[in-house]
Amino acid sequence: MELTGTVIALLPEVSGQGKNGTWRKQEFILEIPSQYPKKVCIALWGDKIDQAGLKVNDSVTASIDVESREYNSRWYTEVKAWKVDKAGSNGGSAPAAQAGNPFPPVTTFTEDESDDLPF
Repeated sequence: MELTGTVIALLPEVSGQGKNGTWRKQEFILEIPSQYPKKVCIALWGDKIDQAGLKVNDSVTASIDVESREYNSRWYTEVKAWKVDKAGSNGGSAPAAQAGNPFPPVTTFTEDESDDLPF
């Protein structure tokens, strides 16, 4: 799944020690444009933090996985980015609908066109 939007916040990087060694995580808030803009918190793990090199106000397309897990009878959901492409980079391109007009083209008809519908 891909989400395209603008980075509006970078949360502090956190790290720790796990059974597989040291881990690093940084979350960022992506605002997705629409009539009612949505904000999504996305996590970057390990070396992907350095590869992405995100800054506030960057326009990006994030390739994500959504995963939920249970702990003490409660469910927790995380959105993890496995690839982040900045707008204008060679690796990714924003969908055509996001590039300019967010609405699909409108088809118009005139009354002169024949219509086989009975109503």
